[in-house]
Amino acid sequence: MNTVEEIADVLKRLKSAVIFTHTRPDGDAVGCAVALSRAFSLLGIKNQIANDCEIPDKFSYLKGTENFVKVPSLDAEGYICVDASDAARLGELSGVFEKGAKKGKITVNIDHHVSNTRFCAYNFVKERSSNCENVALLLKAMNVRADKEIADALLTGIVTDSGSFSHSDVNGDTFRAAAYAADRGADVDRITYETMRRQSKARAHMYLEVLKNLRFFYDDRLAVACVSREILEKYSLKQDATEGIVDFGLTIEPVEVSVCLLEVKKGQYKASFRSKGKVNVNEVAGKFGGGGHILASGCMFFGPFEEVLDRLGYAVRQHLEDL
Repeated sequence: MNTVEEIADVLKRLKSAVIFTHTRPDGDAVGCAVALSRAFSLLGIKNQIANDCEIPDKFSYLKGTENFVKVPSLDAEGYICVDASDAARLGELSGVFEKGAKKGKITVNIDHHVSNTRFCAYNFVKERSSNCENVALLLKAMNVRADKEIADALLTGIVTDSGSFSHSDVNGDTFRAAAYAADRGADVDRITYETMRRQSKARAHMYLEVLKNLRFFYDDRLAVACVSREILEKYSLKQDATEGIVDFGLTIEPVEVSVCLLEVKKGQYKASFRSKGKVNVNEVAGKFGGGGHILASGCMFFGPFEEVLDRLGYAVRQHLEDL
């Protein structure tokens, strides 16, 4: 793996870059991309941010989110991937990335997932509460004078991926990165309100309905919430409205693993896993082609709902039996 100084040197030498994030971007992915894009602009490096999905409305307060494109038009010298553990996580843009890599684009990977495959020519992968912590370290190494736009983006990623500093992988580095952002003008009150507290009445009703039907297995050590397409349509909500549902299960005793199954389309479910620490959910998700962190991971399931539930439950039960 490369050092942060080596990555900084590679990036500063670029004349142009496209920044890719994982599909269905969360606050950390958005924050990383916006902060790095702004840093490139301050250094005079032409750049674009690409993602195959719509950016969730909840992050529209961030200046820079309007610059996302679904397909890059810039024939850039460098392809930079942030907050993505492998090329497949780029979704429909994975082909664009891989084609560019074969053509000789300089590829750089900046990530914090334990499941990262080191899929670029240059890789800086350090497991942290959020990847924005890695980007903050990188910007310091690049001697970028971070402004409020960068600060807001970084703090957005730090707050959202750390669960507002509540996850067990939060440490001194997390707070130092947050302080770096706050010292440079990050709007702490607005960011925490927009990302952690604000919600619509429709989302509140959906949330209550989903939690009312929460299912428990294996002496209540596994909790599963299901969000159907029907319930999202009922309340006219997008998929990003489901963020945070999976975390609720972990507040219940004696739950060790919480899962949210989001129906993407008929016969396809996006599973989000959370663990209190005794179960490595990265290993569970890995059995189905997914991954992420020991305490937070995800994967896709295909098939009828009850069959998906059986396969998911069996995989989790194998880890619960070892406790």
